[in-house]
Amino acid sequence: MRVLRRGDAGPAVAEVRATLSGLDLLPADPSAPEDVVYDEAVEHAVSTFQQQRGLIADGQVGPATYRALKDATYRLGARPLAYLVSSPISGDDVMTLQERLLELGYDAGRANGVFGAQTEAALRNFQRDYGLTVDGICGAETVRALRQLSPRARGGSPVLLREQERVRKAGPRLRGKRIVIDPGHGAGETGVTVGGVNEADLVWDLARRLEGKMAATGMQALLSRGPDQCPTDGERAHFANEVGGDLFLSLHSDANRSPLAQGVASFHFGTATGSTSTIGETLAGFIQRELVVRTGLRDCRAHRKTWDTLRLTRCPAVRVEIGYLTNPDDRRRLTDPSFRDVVAEGILVAVKRLYLLGQNDQPTGTFTFADVLRHELAKAE
Repeated sequence: MRVLRRGDAGPAVAEVRATLSGLDLLPADPSAPEDVVYDEAVEHAVSTFQQQRGLIADGQVGPATYRALKDATYRLGARPLAYLVSSPISGDDVMTLQERLLELGYDAGRANGVFGAQTEAALRNFQRDYGLTVDGICGAETVRALRQLSPRARGGSPVLLREQERVRKAGPRLRGKRIVIDPGHGAGETGVTVGGVNEADLVWDLARRLEGKMAATGMQALLSRGPDQCPTDGERAHFANEVGGDLFLSLHSDANRSPLAQGVASFHFGTATGSTSTIGETLAGFIQRELVVRTGLRDCRAHRKTWDTLRLTRCPAVRVEIGYLTNPDDRRRLTDPSFRDVVAEGILVAVKRLYLLGQNDQPTGTFTFADVLRHELAKAE
């Protein structure tokens, strides 16, 4: 679909306005004509919705926002839910199903609103345990059972416990761990470009530096794309899932209309309702602190988002926006190869901290690449 923005008109805008009205973000207007205009009120409502859903709040309706608007219209029980391999069902009803299964102790994976194989397996186990028809379809009978049972089993954080246990079992050593490094953009899509400097080339170089450091520790570092490729966000997440990645690290640089905007920010999966990737959140915090201390970049903190690279990966995923190419100082530093080497070391150390689980750790910014290698060799002996 084409991006809808202020000034546009037509049936697509009318559909967006009707959806926003149904979500109580705009007053209902039953007399609105089909050529209703995308005005300031619609733009504000879209921005509010985007903020609520962890999307980029630009007030425009692109593919991600349109999908999220459609997802928000579904309520559990309004339609049957099942695992469709070729075209997975998504929506708020799926997220509600996942959250209720998790509350009842069934491992439906991350509550990301996508009905996948893990959600189907959890649903079948629930149906089997409660004497329902075991068909993996969430229909009226299953919804009734979920509504009767879920209030008795609220509280706790089963996703947190499962993710923490997986990290604990993985052990402190980096050797053998499979990390997917995702340099943003690629091929003809250069990303942010300022003064002849483009984001795609910078993050590709950074990804190769990080890949080399990770390989030296014994990790399997896999790049999500080649130098002449630009997969979609969904394809990048699918790659991480197919190769069985333990972590997914997406590398980007940012831009802003103001040249004064600068700094580093990290993002992990999380929704306004509290669903989150707890290990992703922990890793985002480690990366953020390491890069701020090592580089002196302004701390723009870690945030929850529902971008596809974070939402669709089964493993913990983090996206890092390293500097603003629209800021002269950030751009100057990013074009320095030695600076990119410092960033790569900081990300590697953050991953190591994640697996140490607080044991044999050092203060932020003091753990070096050489320290990591010594730690790996000591563990191997």
